[in-house]
Amino acid sequence: MSVHKTGLFEKPILSTKIKSANVKFPEMLFGYFLGPFGALLASGIFANFLNRYWTDVLFADMKLANGSLPANITTFLTLLPLLSAILIVAGNLIVGQLIERTKTKAGKARPWILLSSVLLAVSCIFMFVVPSSNAVAKMALTAISYNVYYSVAYPMYNTSNSTLVPVSTRNGNQRGLLASFTNFANLGVMGAGGMVFPMVVGWFLGGWDKPNQTAWMVAFIAIGIVTFLVTVLQYYFTRERVTEESYNSPAAANVKVSVKSQLKAVATQPFWWIIIIFYLLFQFSGAFKNLSITYFCSQQFGSSTIGGDLANTVINVCGAIPMAVAMAFIWPLSVKFGKRIVVLIGLIVGVAGGIIAGIFANNFYVVAVGVALKSFGSAPACYMILAMISDVLDHIEAKHGYRCDGFTMSIYSSIMAAATPVATGLFNAISGGGVNSVAVTVSYIWIETAAYGVCAVLLIFFSVEKYLKSDRQLVLDRQKAEAEAAGIVWIPPEERLRLEQEQADREAEEARKAELKAKCEKNGLDFQAEEAKYQAKKAAKRKTKK
Repeated sequence: MSVHKTGLFEKPILSTKIKSANVKFPEMLFGYFLGPFGALLASGIFANFLNRYWTDVLFADMKLANGSLPANITTFLTLLPLLSAILIVAGNLIVGQLIERTKTKAGKARPWILLSSVLLAVSCIFMFVVPSSNAVAKMALTAISYNVYYSVAYPMYNTSNSTLVPVSTRNGNQRGLLASFTNFANLGVMGAGGMVFPMVVGWFLGGWDKPNQTAWMVAFIAIGIVTFLVTVLQYYFTRERVTEESYNSPAAANVKVSVKSQLKAVATQPFWWIIIIFYLLFQFSGAFKNLSITYFCSQQFGSSTIGGDLANTVINVCGAIPMAVAMAFIWPLSVKFGKRIVVLIGLIVGVAGGIIAGIFANNFYVVAVGVALKSFGSAPACYMILAMISDVLDHIEAKHGYRCDGFTMSIYSSIMAAATPVATGLFNAISGGGVNSVAVTVSYIWIETAAYGVCAVLLIFFSVEKYLKSDRQLVLDRQKAEAEAAGIVWIPPEERLRLEQEQADREAEEARKAELKAKCEKNGLDFQAEEAKYQAKKAAKRKTKK
């Protein structure tokens, strides 16, 4: 007998398409690559071009004779991202608690992904629908749309999406693979925003000299529609196997964990502090690098035969290619040697690359090689960070009897969302708005290099992986004791998933036979003969695989 009331997510139309107990390719492709890539595509473009859109498209008609914007608009564009960072962090923290208090058949994070599909699409579109020509009205509408996207829609999606990896499966190897796919999608989004969208601007949006605001609006209507569709696709091609354990446990179904309890659980766990500080340093140093690259290339190579723009493009490519190549072997290496060792060695390589680029900062070719090494070294951390956080969350669950996914992922998402606006303000303060070349070089190369060094030291003490097996047994023992105390026969999660998969396979086979019978009756075919053909093909495929 179910311990849950029938709700919206009990309806078959909202059931996940993932029936397997194990993570398979369709789940990886649609749930952890195409879904996040499409959902975050707009944010990748915004990170590179939203400020440029404001200055050179939205407020372009208000520029003064010397080409500069009026002081009131400049002040507005400076304060908007900095002050909005407060709302962004608050939004992430609120969503984290909403996730922790959500108990449905679909899980606790997936329902919010479905809801965010609408909000992401609508807010993305309205960011570029500003009909008024009045400066004050434009600023007001921009502030509203910016905060609806970054303080509501983006936290709702990103915190939920980040939570998916920890609750997707207990299998550490499969979880590492999903983390790789998710972070590869994030890198792909930044690549699309930084390397592909500039061509869209030039070819379809009128460029920056004669921008077409209507074309911008049409472009983001299209992006909004894509965002909605792929986010819904992600909802259907994901599954929260870990959350299902508590959902199917009568003893745990109605347990509510207070914010104070969650805070106490994470605050007393050294591994949690290590991984959060690690991510904080990693993300903020990366934000400094991304902000300062255009200034660095212009100052160091603008007067050379290479030129600042070409140098910018080439160095970006030199950073992107190693990250993509590393995707192929980071996961198998992590399975063999452990995530901590692979990430630690990668960071040491990254520090070496940063030192090379920093010492020879005025030599384009050496900088390109150094940046490539630094990016290659950072790849394991980029791909494995969510899997490492997941290990910590499992350890906390084993020690305290409850999970802190939503709370932790709200912190994670807050860091991700706040990094760029906060780094922007600090960068402008130390570099005089990009004028001080020494500060620019420090921002582009040395801050991130130093951060990698500190992160490598932190990982020396990050030994959570050695507890994973015993942690899993503690959780299973607790679940069994709770079920027996409630007078219910306990079925191990792996066995329950296996039985569910067998049931799903039987239903799929029955549906296939019913469709074949209907086809045979309609076309006058012999069902037994057609079934024999199907089974023969199936046997041949099995033989080929062997």
